[in-house]
Amino acid sequence: MIFTAVAVAQGAAGYYLNARQEFVPATKPLASLAQSLDAWTMVKEWAIEPEVQAVLKADDTLSRHYAQPGAPLGAGLFVAFFKTQRAGVAPHSPKNCLPGNGWVAETSTIISITVPGRAEPVEANYYVIQRGDSKSVVVYWYQSHSRTVADEYKAKFYVMADAIRLNRTDTALVRVTVPVGPGGVPAAEQAAFGFVRSSFGPLSEILPN
Repeated sequence: MIFTAVAVAQGAAGYYLNARQEFVPATKPLASLAQSLDAWTMVKEWAIEPEVQAVLKADDTLSRHYAQPGAPLGAGLFVAFFKTQRAGVAPHSPKNCLPGNGWVAETSTIISITVPGRAEPVEANYYVIQRGDSKSVVVYWYQSHSRTVADEYKAKFYVMADAIRLNRTDTALVRVTVPVGPGGVPAAEQAAFGFVRSSFGPLSEILPN
């Protein structure tokens, strides 16, 4: 029922907006995100493989690993930004991609993370995933001009509303991954939440508002 409602809304919005030229906001490159975020420092950065980009079709991507001095757990940050979703290009949900890469969800829920300088908490998906002997905590959300959304269907409804109201459909997928170490899931969870609090403000200054 929800999927059908989303499909109908998308079709109606697409018909309504077909003749309008979309407003595409000016953007800063994701690579301009600071390499130091509070106590976190970038230790590695990866380019997205061409075959992955061919599937992802994002306009800009960022894939980095940050760490804190003396702390055993680092945090992986992945961001994919899309200037428009009108042509059917949209973020690929980690909910679907992770199982495709062999990861099994041990825990999944939606959480709220308070961040400095923001009245509303960040609404995000929280996963504990496992593949063989490896386990990680994953936090991800969709971000469109300062709004954060966890649920994929809710995000699609907002895209339609923004298209009609603001004549724009830009969005970003933000994902934070922390491997589970000797401290177990609680330590990895706290590291992930801490990194979100340190990175959300600087990242939001780069993403269009």
